[in-house]
Amino acid sequence: MKEKEQAFLRRMDEHKGILFKVSKMYMDDPEDQQDLFQEIILQLWKAYDSFKGESQFSTWMYRVAINTAIVYFKKEKRKPVQQVFITENIPEPPSNTDEQESQINHFYRAVQQLDKIDKAIIFYQLEGYSHREIGANLGISEVHARVKLNRAKEKLKQIIKKQGYGF
Repeated sequence: MKEKEQAFLRRMDEHKGILFKVSKMYMDDPEDQQDLFQEIILQLWKAYDSFKGESQFSTWMYRVAINTAIVYFKKEKRKPVQQVFITENIPEPPSNTDEQESQINHFYRAVQQLDKIDKAIIFYQLEGYSHREIGANLGISEVHARVKLNRAKEKLKQIIKKQGYGF
């Protein structure tokens, strides 16, 4: 295997959690999650040469993953590119207890009801990004990112209340 491919797979393995989170956040059905996961890997591979190291790899990966998720199902009846990626080196995420899994699934179902920008903002917040970093990644001001984050959290809280979980 070429050095470039090995470096790419190594980085995918290091940051695989990003791909699982984005896929689960944007898609409800497990098959759709897997399709999005593969599409993100494809887009990351296509854009890999554009990564210049001016930011952390994970930051660049977040941008590509979220942008891919946002536009993934925009076109009706979109046909995915028929290209197979070997993902045997990318293990599944660690398993949780049944209660934890239930809480996580409930949270993701609630997040899926948010609009695409709110999903991205919640994702960045969960990953520990500052308001400034969220704004920079989404092309908005730090203050606007803070306001949108607070509104997204409130929407998420209301969705969770309506679903009868917690609160």
